[in-house]
Amino acid sequence: MKAKSYILYTEPYQLNIVGVRNKNTNPIKFDDKLNVFWKDGSGKWEGRQYAITTDPSTVYLERGGFVTAGTGTAILPNGQYVDTWRIGTHRGYKALVQAKDICVYRDYDRNAFLDFNIEDKTCGLYGINIHRAISGGADDGEGNTSEIGDYSAGCQVFQNYYCFQDFLGLVEKQKGIYGNKYFTYTLFDKWLQNKFYVKRATYGFLILVGLAFLGYGLYLMKKTK
Repeated sequence: MKAKSYILYTEPYQLNIVGVRNKNTNPIKFDDKLNVFWKDGSGKWEGRQYAITTDPSTVYLERGGFVTAGTGTAILPNGQYVDTWRIGTHRGYKALVQAKDICVYRDYDRNAFLDFNIEDKTCGLYGINIHRAISGGADDGEGNTSEIGDYSAGCQVFQNYYCFQDFLGLVEKQKGIYGNKYFTYTLFDKWLQNKFYVKRATYGFLILVGLAFLGYGLYLMKKTK
């Protein structure tokens, strides 16, 4: 967080809500994580981790949009979105709902693969909410939904009903203490970090190769003198 100059909340029970997108970017499974951490009244760090998806499902990727087909499926980019969500209603139940404009990638090609084309971006209020997949019981009787299905058109979606209720309890506690209406969400992409480290490693390797050739050249020059 500090390396990115992102805000880190350190007041008691102020939530740091941080999503981590899996580098596999599988648009079927709940293979991403939502981390929530905060300081308690004694200054000790506490935290939770939940299974979520940060990706739209194949249902909407293949359709090419949510409301109108072909308009491009929304994908939330990595970054920190300060005071952008508030407690509201998603499909009739309590959730965190988008309250300010954000910019999203637009995936237009209607296949089942996620495209992160930085040139294809739009900004606005799109209903990119933080909500759950299904009601209690779900697929396995324990609150879990096995596949994303039609639950995400770009939202950040919890796999487990009871985990989402636990998350809402934390959100309500912060609101009860501070009375603030808005919440900050931060998203990191593992695939992007992996790309960065590979690129950095490649540059490092090329520099080492260059230095090796330079050293060998100097050695030959000395040898021929």
